[in-house]
Amino acid sequence: MNSTPPTDWSPADAPYAIAVSESQWWKNMVLLTAQRMKEPTRLGFFSSQQMDARFLVHALRQLMTAVALERWALADLSMDPGVIEALDKAEQRFETSLPGIKHVRDGLQHFDEWSRGMGKFGPQKKARDKGQLPRDIAREFWGFGYDPAAETVRFGPYTISVPAARDAARELCQAIYTAARAVDARTAMETRTATVAALTTAQIPYGAPGGPILVSPGNDNRVWVSIRLMEENKPERPVLAAKVVATLSAAGLRLSSSTFPEATDFAERLAHGEALLVTRA
Repeated sequence: MNSTPPTDWSPADAPYAIAVSESQWWKNMVLLTAQRMKEPTRLGFFSSQQMDARFLVHALRQLMTAVALERWALADLSMDPGVIEALDKAEQRFETSLPGIKHVRDGLQHFDEWSRGMGKFGPQKKARDKGQLPRDIAREFWGFGYDPAAETVRFGPYTISVPAARDAARELCQAIYTAARAVDARTAMETRTATVAALTTAQIPYGAPGGPILVSPGNDNRVWVSIRLMEENKPERPVLAAKVVATLSAAGLRLSSSTFPEATDFAERLAHGEALLVTRA
């Protein structure tokens, strides 16, 4: 059995998948932090609830960063506008559920500016443009705290419900995942079309009742190719497998093994009945 080092990979190859991964991390951080806020401890004079409230705001804002990455990836892939629109609507619901979340995070992160009324963007800048004094602006957009009785986080004029934050995080994370699944579904369809076209051009029979070559329908958002193990095709399996591997490789399609990702003996594996994953090279 032959093996080679893992293929060269970069997160830049699949930013839509990175958005999914990051959104799941940050959603779970929201849920964990909200749970911790119900079981406070103290660190000297500081309450863990107040510290966790600050991290909760950061985690919620990071979900919006994941949305931005997913939206960019969808546009770069020229996905159906309906997929992007659904993601946009999910983000709008998120922001409606958590009024001012962007500004609360900005106020916490850029306290050096907001404490002077000198925020570069958002409501502080708008207030300065209207002629308000920075000192007065700073007073209006200040005062962060968590109210355990109401389960709310407050910053200046903004109030965020922690239960609403949990629900909003779950929904937005699911919306990012759904958008990514649409990418996977389209990719699987394109890969299957290319696989079938290559086999057809090479006059390799596939899919026929009782035929030797099977190509999966892609219902799992993946495409698999395999050889049906029948006694009558046993002698020709090695030759047929080699022809399938050469044909798909020439068409710019890559084969891989789910049981041994580093394998390169694809013809041998195919001849012995293993279903191989087909991807675009």
